[in-house]
Formats: sequence, structure tokens, C-alpha cells
Amino acid sequence: MTLYLQAATYIDWQTLAFRTGHLAVAPGLTGGIDWVDVLPAADALSPEDRVLDCRNRLVTHGFACGHHHIYSALARGMPAPPKTPHNFVEILENIWWRVDKALDLEMIEASALVSALYCLKNGVTFIIDHHASPFAIEGCLETVARAFDKAGLSHLLCYEMSDRDGDAKRAQGLAESEAYLQSGRQGHVGLHASFTVGNELLQRAVALARRYDTGLHVHVAEDAADQKTCLQRHGQRVVERYQAAGALDSSKTILAHCIHLDDAETAILQQAPVWIAQSVESNQNNNVGLGDYRPLSDRVMLGTDGMHSDMLRSAKAAFLAGQAVEGIDMAGIYRRFRKANKYLRSNGFAGDGANNLVILNYNSPTEVTAANFLGHFVYGLDAAHVESVIANGKLVVAKKKLLTMDEAEILVFAREMGRRLWDKLNG
Repeated sequence: MTLYLQAATYIDWQTLAFRTGHLAVAPGLTGGIDWVDVLPAADALSPEDRVLDCRNRLVTHGFACGHHHIYSALARGMPAPPKTPHNFVEILENIWWRVDKALDLEMIEASALVSALYCLKNGVTFIIDHHASPFAIEGCLETVARAFDKAGLSHLLCYEMSDRDGDAKRAQGLAESEAYLQSGRQGHVGLHASFTVGNELLQRAVALARRYDTGLHVHVAEDAADQKTCLQRHGQRVVERYQAAGALDSSKTILAHCIHLDDAETAILQQAPVWIAQSVESNQNNNVGLGDYRPLSDRVMLGTDGMHSDMLRSAKAAFLAGQAVEGIDMAGIYRRFRKANKYLRSNGFAGDGANNLVILNYNSPTEVTAANFLGHFVYGLDAAHVESVIANGKLVVAKKKLLTMDEAEILVFAREMGRRLWDKLNG
């Protein structure tokens, strides 16, 4: 089965070079794209082949999300917390830790399906997710993976382990993480943040990641409280503690946020192979501050932290905030937007091959060229321009409609599970 893109204007995601012509897209995790001079005649096409008219369309590589929390998908419009939070730790205690404790496997499935729907329709073909559900741990990662597979979304998952719910939940988190990796699925070993992770759990998480040749995915210094607690309990700052534990040794490791770092920690991270995920909208929403990532910019990618599933939106937010904090320019934010793709490729993860493509119906009032594309990227393009999406060579969104599943059924299921979740929160 081959998918042909007729008269497509293809933008190379790394060089931003433009080329117009016919593309042949091969299916599968190892499939690629090739230019063809002439499209096959109608009688030469197999029944599975398909030709898409891409005249006046821009085509480029699929987007990737470097840090998501799909477990928050059913929180939109949820009841107010019983106590108004006044700082970051209270936000966790009164909002997000109440939500994740209330989740069951059905709610998790609904969260994954609706997140996959939104990701794909926004042009996101790969998601790196950090999941938490301390009272529905066993089977949670496979539940998310199956939902993503069904929708056609590639993924790299982990379970967010911590000590905040006791020894039994810690043991279950370790067991779930190992079972998932042992099954052959690609994934991370997940941890919440230093202030909820004891030394034994940290040591076991590092050992587990090494055993399965993967990295950690952990929140780092999102709020100053993380540093304060780490100094009180361990006599070290967060990055120093993780370095001593061997948690910074792998290029597959992702550190989310990294806002409240001192110069010594920044120097450590400059020498470590780890990657950093920035989620500026979440940071602003939680009023925790904004990071200055200039010394680490070669390995900083963008995420959403569960705020939404729109990476073009994340890029614009990071650009607008980053101008004042980092002096970032349009080329810099585009590079950061594409760092998640580079992270996946440099570490050999499957699912982000050349046959992941976004077709944009970008009806710009001005000319779009290689010379001015960055201006269009920052100030013009948005998720509304995503018309069709190809994931691993398969057309999964066409004319803004998800093809792999029934959108209406996903939303009905999500709303049913959302009501159940809200009832539990009110109970």
C-alpha cells in the first residue's frame, strides 16, 4: 500500500528547504518517503493505494510532544477544589493529586483516546507521556498504549512513581514500570519530583532504567519548593542529588521544567547527556516562574505538561515568553519545536520516521517561501491549518476528520468518564 501526495510543497523539517512535486509515502515503522516524477495511472494503482491532491498545500514532518500528562484530559471544567490553593504544592495537593487518585482504567482509557484525537488533529504524531494514577496502577500503561495504537499515535510512556502514597504504591509503580518495559514496549522509568521521591525509590528507578537500556522521565525544580525540600532532606540541590544517584547518565533521560536551577546545577547539566522538556504555559498557569534555557538550548524540547495537545501553540507561547527571559528568536524557537523529533531519532526510538507527515491548508495572504517561513511559523501557522495527517505512512486524519476511530464515540465516552470522575471528586 502506497500513499501518493500529488503536487505537494514539501518543507524539509531540518533545513526548511522547499520542494514541490509528487511524494510516495510507504507504510510502517520503517517506511519512508520518495519523490516520483510521474504518478501511477489509475489502472496501475492497487486497491490499497491512494492519491491525495496536495496542490496549494504545505507538507512537512509530523510534530512531537516532549512532555504530556494525558491523565489530566478529563479535568477541563471540573469542580473547584475544596480549598483554594495559594502555592504550587497546594495546587498539587488540592487539584492534581486529587484527580490522579480518582482515576480508574476506564477513565484512563478515555483520557488516552481523547488526547490521541486532539494530538493527531493538531498534527502531533508522537507523544512522550508521563502518567499518574496511584489507585489504578496495574495495567495503566498498556491501557494508554492500546488507546494510542488504536488511534494511530506513536508514543513513549512511563508511570510517574513517587513515595507520596506509601510503600505499597511505590512497589506497584515499580512493578508496572518493569512489566511494561519487559513486554517489549518502548518507554521510560518515570518519577514525579525529588520532593516526593525517597532515596530507595530513586536508586531502584535508576537501576530499572539501566536494566532496560532506557532513561528516566522526571520533574526537576519546577518550583522552588522542590529545591528547598531537597536541601532540607538530603543536603543537596535537586540536580546534584540526581547526579550522585546516576540519574543523569543516559541521553534517553528527560528532565521536565528545570526552572529553579543555580549556576552549579546548570553546569552539571551542560556536561550531562540528558534532555530538558519546557512547558511554559503550565509554568505560567502555576505561577512557578520561567526558565532561562540558553546554556542548555541544544537539548531543550517543548511539551505541554497536560495543558493541551497543540505543539504549535506551545511554540508560540514559548517564543513570546522567551523573548524577555532568553532573548530567543524565531529560528531558535523553531529549533526548539523540532528538538523532540531530534531526541527521538538520536536515541533510536521507533515511530517518528520520515513517513509521519502533516498536510497544512495554509491560506496565507502573503507569499510563503523558505526565506520567510519562520515568520509564518511564529505569526501565521496554527492548528486550524492542519488539514490531514499521516502517521507511520497511514492516513489517520483527512480533511480534519479522524479516520482510525469514530470521533463522536470517543467524545461521548470521554464525557461519560468525565462525569464519573467529577462525581468522585465531589464525593
